[in-house]
Amino acid sequence: MNFKEGKLKMAIRNRLSGNEAIALAMKQINPDVVAAFPITPSTEVPQYFSQYVANGEVDTEFVAVESEHSAMSACIGASAAGARTMTATSSQGLALMWEMLYIAASMRLPIVMAVINRALSGPINIHNDHSDSMGARDSGWIQIYCENNQEAYDSLIQAIRIAEHKDIRLPVMVCYDGFITSHAVENIELLEDELVKKFVGEYNPEFYLLNEQNPISMGPLDLPPYYFEHKRQQAEAMRNAKKVVLEIAEEFAALTGRKYGLFEAYKLDDAEVAIVVMNSTAGTAKAVVDEYRSKGYKVGLLKPRLFRPFPVDEIVGALKHLKAVAIMDKSDGFNAAGGPLFTEITSALYGRADGIKAINYIYGLGGRDVKTDDIAKVYDRLLDIVKTGNVGEVYNYIGVRE
Repeated sequence: MNFKEGKLKMAIRNRLSGNEAIALAMKQINPDVVAAFPITPSTEVPQYFSQYVANGEVDTEFVAVESEHSAMSACIGASAAGARTMTATSSQGLALMWEMLYIAASMRLPIVMAVINRALSGPINIHNDHSDSMGARDSGWIQIYCENNQEAYDSLIQAIRIAEHKDIRLPVMVCYDGFITSHAVENIELLEDELVKKFVGEYNPEFYLLNEQNPISMGPLDLPPYYFEHKRQQAEAMRNAKKVVLEIAEEFAALTGRKYGLFEAYKLDDAEVAIVVMNSTAGTAKAVVDEYRSKGYKVGLLKPRLFRPFPVDEIVGALKHLKAVAIMDKSDGFNAAGGPLFTEITSALYGRADGIKAINYIYGLGGRDVKTDDIAKVYDRLLDIVKTGNVGEVYNYIGVRE
C-alpha cells in the first residue's frame, strides 16, 4: 500500500483518555462484531463503542453478554463464521475467559482484544498491575504492551493487520495500564477515518464456517495423530509474527511518521547500565534517565513492546554491551526466582551474553505508586554493582513495606 498522499491529510489532534482512544480506533476500524462484558477499568471501551453503534456511526453487531467467558465465546463463534471481531476486558474478566483464550488461539482466529491491565484478585483490587495479561502470556495470543494513549491507539489499528495476516492468523492482545493510561487524558494525534479503513483493508478470510464453497470444521476432537502437528503450526505462526509486526509498523510509519519496533531503546547505545520496564512506568524511567545523563552517568532504558512472541535475538543484541541490567516486573512470578519479564530476559541472555549482571525488582503491585525516586534507587544499585562487582540479592521488591 502507498500512503504518502494520505499522510498529508491526517493531522487530527485531540485530547482523549486511553479508553476513548481505543473505542475511537474500534469505530474507525468498524468491526463486524464486538462482544463484551463490563469490568473496571475496561468498561468505558465497550460503553463508548456502544454509543457509536446506537448512533449508527458503525454497522457493527454489538453483543452484550452475561459474562466475560461468554464474551470470548461469542467472539470465537463470530470469528469462526468469518467476521472481523473485537472485544476488551481487564483482570478477573480476562481470567474468566481463560478456557476460551486457548481455544481462540488454537483455532487460529484473528480476534483483537484490548486488555486494560488490572491486578488479579485476591484480595479484590481494581488498580493497575500486569498480573492479568502476564498470567495469559502462554495462551497463544500475540501480546503488545503500550506506554501511553498514542501508542495504544496506534497499536490497536496495527493489531488488526497483524492478526489477520495470512502467515499469522492468531489473536492479539493490546495491553495498556488501567487508570494510568485508560483514564488519563493526553494529547493524541488521530488518523482520519478513511485512512484507517484503507490501512486495515477489507477482511476476507480464507477459511470460515459460512463458506459453503469450502466447508470446514472448527474445533473438532484432535487426537494424538494430529494434535502435536497443529500445535507446531501454531508455534510457527507465533515465530512469524516478529517479521510481520515490523513490516506493518513500517507501513504505519509511512502513514503517520510514528515508528514502532519490537521494543524501544532509550539512550541505550552507549549505556553501561539499564532498566528494562514495560508500559507507563517506562515514561517515569525516561525522566530519570535524562536526569542521570545530565550528571554524566551512562544509563539507558529498554521498553519491551512485543512480549509474545518474545524477540530473543533482538533484545540480546540491544542489551549485550551492558555491564548490569535491572528488569522491573509489575507482577510477581510466585516462583521464588523472579517475575515473568525477568525470567524471559535472563533466559534470553543465558549463553548469549553471560557477562551481564542481572537483577529483578517487583514493583507497583495493586496500583502502588512508582516514583522517580524509586527508579533512581534502581539505577544507583546498578551503578554500585558495576563499581563493586557485588550483585547481592537478585530477587528484590521496591516500594513495599517489608
